[in-house]
Amino acid sequence: QDYFTDENRVLKKDPQQDYHLEYAMENSTHTILAFSRELHTCDTNDKSITESTVRVIWAYHHKDMGEAGQNYHGTNRGTKSLRLLNPEKEEEVLSASLPYFDLTNKDVPVPDKDTTYWCQMFKIPVQREKHHVTKVEPLIQKGHENLVHHILLYQCSSNLNDSVLDYGHECYHPNMPDSFLTCETVIFAWAIGGEGFTYPPHVGLSIGTAADPQFVLMEVHYDNPSYTEGLIDNSGLRLIYTPVIRKYDAGVIEAGLWVSLFHNIPPGMPEFVSEGHCTLECLEEALGAERPAGIHVFAVLLHAHLAGRAIRMRHFHNGEEQKLLAYDDEFDFNFQEFQYLKEERTILPGDNLITECHYSTVDRIRMTWVRKALM
Repeated sequence: QDYFTDENRVLKKDPQQDYHLEYAMENSTHTILAFSRELHTCDTNDKSITESTVRVIWAYHHKDMGEAGQNYHGTNRGTKSLRLLNPEKEEEVLSASLPYFDLTNKDVPVPDKDTTYWCQMFKIPVQREKHHVTKVEPLIQKGHENLVHHILLYQCSSNLNDSVLDYGHECYHPNMPDSFLTCETVIFAWAIGGEGFTYPPHVGLSIGTAADPQFVLMEVHYDNPSYTEGLIDNSGLRLIYTPVIRKYDAGVIEAGLWVSLFHNIPPGMPEFVSEGHCTLECLEEALGAERPAGIHVFAVLLHAHLAGRAIRMRHFHNGEEQKLLAYDDEFDFNFQEFQYLKEERTILPGDNLITECHYSTVDRIRMTWVRKALM
């Protein structure tokens, strides 16, 4: 049955029944219900289902509902953030023998401070010919799911030698090794709550050629707001690859708000909007080598921190705004997962991208300073 709650969390039967049972089954361990509804029901008691994050709230009692109404769920309740309209990933059947390599930190001492960026250099295993990475999985140390906020992988200079592999170091620190400064191009990103990323069947991240990354820098953002002491972390990424070459090479384009002390958000603001502009001059230069075909966007990762409430990636071509490239009007800090586009979008030299970030600081009494860019 279709129910809703009022402001006092009292369940009431909805006079407009928009949910329809498709089938149900029960065995000794599970009860399974499959149901459907329209995305937009025109019912004031229902939330529309969009491409934004949806928070599914569930509760149950071990006894069926009686004539007197629902039984109180007790502790049998929870919530999960989902993106219900995210297209299904066309994941290949990977054999158990498909090669992979891990890039993981080794016993990193996480400081007892709110935010730490830790950088470690790695060398990509030597390949004699071109291969394609088909999937990247996060390897988050058990119990550290809320500690590891995001991981970035940068391509570094090919002129480095193995001596840079001996140590990790705090990023953006005055004593940061010079070799870290050669690592400027992001080749992969993962954020809290996200699962493994699978490239489309016709796309892969190229490794093994002279132009491909030989040394990479893995940047891990640790979020420790409780200032817990004595934390040791061994998280990282697993890259699964294949010798079967795909049609296109994958890359990353970053668009958003640059890390700057000039970007700050006043306290007590129910909504504050900032925009990051990737101008036509910027894309003209960045995509010059891709002329005239441009690039094809197949997935987008929207990234923000605790003050973030909504993010929109706007796309302009010949001065006219196109359909939103990606958006999330119900942003969840703990659920930052790639959005796979239903149809690939072409970005051409001379286009514009605007990243529109909506924040709320209504519960804060101090200025909020930006610490890291949106991707």
